[in-house]
Amino acid sequence: MKNLFSNIKGDAFGGITAGIVALPLALAFGVSSGLGPTAGLYGAIFISFFAALFGGTSTQISGPTAPMTAVSMVVISGIIASNDGNIDKALPIILTVFLLGGLMQIGLGALKLGMYIRYIPYPVVSGFMTAIGVIILLTQILPLVGYYPKEDMAFVDQFKPEAKGVILKKLLESDKGEGALVLDNFKTTVTKGEAINAADILKEAQNLAAKKASGAMGAITSIPRALQHINWLEFILALGTIFIIYGFKRITTAIPSTLVALIVMSGIAIAFNLNYRAIEEIPSGLPIPNLEIFTTFKISNVTPYIFTALTLALLGAIDSLLTSVVADNMTKTKHKPNKELIGQGIGNSIAAVFGGIPGAGATIRTVVNISSGGKTKLSGMIAGVLLFIVLLGLGPIASKIPAAVLAGILITVGIGVMDYKGLKAIPSLPKDIKLGPLKLSSEVLIMLIVLVLSTFWNLVYAVGIGLVIASLMFMKKIGDLTAEQSDVKSLNDEAWDDEIGFPTHLKEEVFIKHIKGPLFFGSTSDFQQLTTQIPDTAKTVVLRLERMPYMDQSGLYAIEDMLQELKKNDIEVLFVGVLEQPQYMMERIGIIPNFVPNSHIFSSFNDCMTWIKTNVKDTI
Repeated sequence: MKNLFSNIKGDAFGGITAGIVALPLALAFGVSSGLGPTAGLYGAIFISFFAALFGGTSTQISGPTAPMTAVSMVVISGIIASNDGNIDKALPIILTVFLLGGLMQIGLGALKLGMYIRYIPYPVVSGFMTAIGVIILLTQILPLVGYYPKEDMAFVDQFKPEAKGVILKKLLESDKGEGALVLDNFKTTVTKGEAINAADILKEAQNLAAKKASGAMGAITSIPRALQHINWLEFILALGTIFIIYGFKRITTAIPSTLVALIVMSGIAIAFNLNYRAIEEIPSGLPIPNLEIFTTFKISNVTPYIFTALTLALLGAIDSLLTSVVADNMTKTKHKPNKELIGQGIGNSIAAVFGGIPGAGATIRTVVNISSGGKTKLSGMIAGVLLFIVLLGLGPIASKIPAAVLAGILITVGIGVMDYKGLKAIPSLPKDIKLGPLKLSSEVLIMLIVLVLSTFWNLVYAVGIGLVIASLMFMKKIGDLTAEQSDVKSLNDEAWDDEIGFPTHLKEEVFIKHIKGPLFFGSTSDFQQLTTQIPDTAKTVVLRLERMPYMDQSGLYAIEDMLQELKKNDIEVLFVGVLEQPQYMMERIGIIPNFVPNSHIFSSFNDCMTWIKTNVKDTI
């Protein structure tokens, strides 16, 4: 507690500054997610406060971020679509998935898995981050020009025939479950069908229209229609926002340009009483927990989204721990990764209960906090309290913010979040694989696959596929490298320094195998060729294992097969320099001492040479 209040002035200024930076982004991310600005503000309040209180990075400022919002957007739209477009019906399930993601983060920290997050390959992260930027840019094009598909009646009318069919299908499925589709009760179903009115069809058609125009591909297909129905006022408000955000930075960075743009453009729209589209109303008063998460909980509602919740947990972990590294570099401190995950998980869990969208450690806000004097957890907590005060006192005013202004803010976020470092490296990375006549870089290929799949298909699956491809390519490279370095040679060929003095008259009777690197499933195919390369004159094989640090189960059985074959041919095998892990593995299944007795295992080649001189006879 003493450390918490050791830098009150600096933490107060850092927390307030970071909170001011967070305000417009929280509102924008909330709108982008599909749950509205209030959800973004709630997420920023609770995650910032509790992640700082319980986390392992003293200067971290947490809240909704672009990557977390992009995944949340997919979750929200999918669950709403599967619940007849009814957000009230879908909300408890959405928040349950968010809560589950937070609990999984706590589990990751409790299991001390924080240190393993760094092993996710850079091309996967790069492709994902660039995809997030592309998705944000594409999905904000329609609000940028003031086009909303649900309000374009000519567009909506195209879906009315399909809407009527969807309603009838839902009705039939509902009645089938209630046993109404029997001859005596079928009249009830017919009566319900006849009762479908124009308002029901219009509502369903609007939902279908919105779904058609959602996502990156939906936005692309809707651009021609959006440009035909451009709302110039909304477009000018958005462009003005973008211009101020980039232009004001050239004047000074002491005041957040995003906040300046929000105030200036909103002030202009309100002062001149312009006919603009405002964001959803932000309710005043204290946040209320959504108890329907617990009272209406059904495992069947959440089961399809278990993997999605895990993705949110892992993405939040990566996002937060990368920011923690940035904070460490700036403050010359060392964060606690597992504690940080627990803190982030607690913050996300509490935010979900109150209806907030999930978030993570935010790099820009953390940098602003440190630069403004923040040094302890108090700064992050103050940022959350500031946003809470804004909610209580300025909710009605914030509700008047133009939607186009938030679209302009998100455009700049989308541009900023893309991984330009990875994109710039594309021409210079070595082309190490061939696809037909094309030579490509495996790193670039992975990045592009993740980028394209994330943008136009599914963020969750794209990351999984990227990890699998990256793992397979890595294993192939290691296997090729091991095979390249692990040569099967007789002593007549190139020898290690300590083999140079080997007796000349025994060189035909002894064969040596240098194993360099791990013996695992990616390198066993070359190892298995050993027996075919041993000359007929050899009666003793020396396996030099000093440079084989690891052996997996595939390698274990490969060496067992090889030893069985050699034993069948009456060839003795000597081990030199067996390391701890391979020896333990071979002892577990009896390779040592059944195939290679302890008397045939030597700590150095000199000891092995002494044994050979005594026991191997010159037969040539």
